[in-house]
Amino acid sequence: MDKLKVIIADDHPIVLLGVRELVERDERFCVVGEAVCSKGLIELLEQQPVDLVITDYNMPADSPYGDGLKLVDYLKRHFPQLQVLILTMISNHLILTRLHELGVVGVIQKSQLHTEIQLALKAVAQQSQYRSLEPAKTSVIETTAAIEDRFATLSPKEFEILRLFVAGKSVSDIARSQNRSAKTISAQKISAMRKLEVNSDQDLLTYCLERSIFN
Repeated sequence: MDKLKVIIADDHPIVLLGVRELVERDERFCVVGEAVCSKGLIELLEQQPVDLVITDYNMPADSPYGDGLKLVDYLKRHFPQLQVLILTMISNHLILTRLHELGVVGVIQKSQLHTEIQLALKAVAQQSQYRSLEPAKTSVIETTAAIEDRFATLSPKEFEILRLFVAGKSVSDIARSQNRSAKTISAQKISAMRKLEVNSDQDLLTYCLERSIFN
């Protein structure tokens, strides 16, 4: 029986080493490549057929393929037979749900890597989905009305800052365009995120892009 070919993608060398060691304990799998960014991952996938990609959710931001949901969507559209297993520290229920909707075979919290990866690999070998014990929801926003209510609490300045940030502007860029200090812009962005109940820039971008808030 041929071994299933695996590529691992993570920008932390220690994580790459640890995941490789765990995967290679399972005789059904063979690690054939490693990448430290999504660009490197895509280049490896274009060179040879692979059965499984194990990738970190957050990757360096300078790749044209992005990371997170954008990367997963690209992988599923361009390599439809590829199984994708996500490693993450994100606990946002909305993002975890969307990952499964996009067709990932499973999502593993990095804190549970050693206890869950063998179960996930078993699911991959059986071509089934792996459902880990998902963290508690970090946002109560689940309906259009609730989303609108949350955004209604933003001040006009907070709304504009988020619009520019989601459009790709950095805090420094926004500060210059608004003729204000970066510290002020950062504080207002944090305030807006708190009102929306998102905990990171990645969650914020995903939240807004998935709901076409500023489109």
